[in-house]
Amino acid sequence: MLTIYFTDSRTLERLSSGSASSHLDGFAEFLRAQGYSWATARRYLRAAAHLGQWVDTVNIGIVNLNEEALSAFARHLTTCSCNRSSLDKSSDAIVGARHFLNHLRSLGVVPLQNDECLQCTHKPLFEGFHRWMRQHRGVTERTLEIYGPTVIDVLDTLGDDPGQYQVENLRRFVFDRLRQSGTGKAKTTVRALRMFLRYLIAEGLCPSGLHESIPRLADWRLSSLPRYLPSADVEQIIDACDSSTPIGRRDRAIILLLARLGLRGGDIAGLKLNDIDWLEASIRFSGKGHREVRLPLPQQVGDAVLEYLKDGRPAVSDDHVFIRAKAPLRRLDSGSTVSRIVARAIRRAGVDAPSYGAHVLRHSAATAMLRQGVSLNGIAAVLRHRSIETTVHYAKVDLVLLKEVAQPWPEVDPC
Repeated sequence: MLTIYFTDSRTLERLSSGSASSHLDGFAEFLRAQGYSWATARRYLRAAAHLGQWVDTVNIGIVNLNEEALSAFARHLTTCSCNRSSLDKSSDAIVGARHFLNHLRSLGVVPLQNDECLQCTHKPLFEGFHRWMRQHRGVTERTLEIYGPTVIDVLDTLGDDPGQYQVENLRRFVFDRLRQSGTGKAKTTVRALRMFLRYLIAEGLCPSGLHESIPRLADWRLSSLPRYLPSADVEQIIDACDSSTPIGRRDRAIILLLARLGLRGGDIAGLKLNDIDWLEASIRFSGKGHREVRLPLPQQVGDAVLEYLKDGRPAVSDDHVFIRAKAPLRRLDSGSTVSRIVARAIRRAGVDAPSYGAHVLRHSAATAMLRQGVSLNGIAAVLRHRSIETTVHYAKVDLVLLKEVAQPWPEVDPC
């Protein structure tokens, strides 16, 4: 496989020396399968060989590679006097070395390194909380990522013996954190702490009702108007996607799914090929709480998705529908990635939007359905709301109807 990227006998001889040599062919195949360009793959292979030879020089042993060793290799590159080209000492060498390390981990050559949070002394409680949240709350991995730092902070600050937690030190922890953060982060801290305490109570590790001692932050739920775009602006965003390119076909399919079905960004990132039933013209989603629903697949949306699958989607083994356009070729990481795609499309269309993410298209779909006469129960079914109260939020955008039902204050003359 190396001969695809290198033909010079001296270069091949140099690459075949060092601890990395026996893994370079497999690494080359991995880079090719992930869609890296010929030039990028060459740079990364050079970096892998350089890393292997450095490992021999410092007597680390390739099986002992870790983040600390990678940092030492990066420092070596700044003063490296090895007889190599400048490419071997560039920032690409560090990136290539990291990709090679991850490749060795995937093969089992180098032991997997646990997540930084799980290396702490509180691993049992942290892992137990994650298992409980997945099993009993049906949360997404993204939610666990958001709650994780707060849980670790609690354990670092208050210790890993929940039986010793008291109302006073819990409240002191909250107030200390509130002084250090904005409103959004403060609400996340309180939610994460209350949920962690619920887990501890359920497991019998701390006194019952302790979570009620955590003060709730003032939050007038659904008090603002939904942020949405007029239908004409939504169509302008869709039309701004260039269907003559693979990226444009992907982005158009994503935006149509968001705009016509009111999906969340995470729905798009998690969508798999077998979730689409082409014969029944339906599409399956597993939303919050792992509740599975099927929605009809409109003709325009289905045509856009099919066009992307036939002439735009890279040929990869991943079974997710939407794939990154650049190497490494894999599924979209998260709903945040989808929101970035939407933001680029909005700016490309020249639309002045109230927000630049996937959710603005979800709000726009809901308000459009309302104005077309769809009932609130119908909108709730499409948006998969747990409570009709959430859907009622969208009724506030129908200002014409609200003016008809609004009553004047008795002390004020009507306009």
